[in-house]
Amino acid sequence: MELQCGHSVDITDNELAYLESIHLFVEILDHFFSNVCELDLVFNFHKVYLILDEFILAGELQETSKMASIERMGELEKLE
Repeated sequence: MELQCGHSVDITDNELAYLESIHLFVEILDHFFSNVCELDLVFNFHKVYLILDEFILAGELQETSKMASIERMGELEKLE
């Protein structure tokens, strides 16, 4: 299986690390939106980008703790 999306994933990188990151991002979305669906992503894209920005910065994984990310998103929700 080759996970390569244009130039964003190098062929020598660990595919499991990318899959694990995607899985963690989906888990955070699922918790934040309470059973996330496509409509959540479409109508709340600004929140999805905010979550992604907290999760990944400049192409590097910033936070690996699901609970820390969820707590941070709760804090940001209170500010709105």
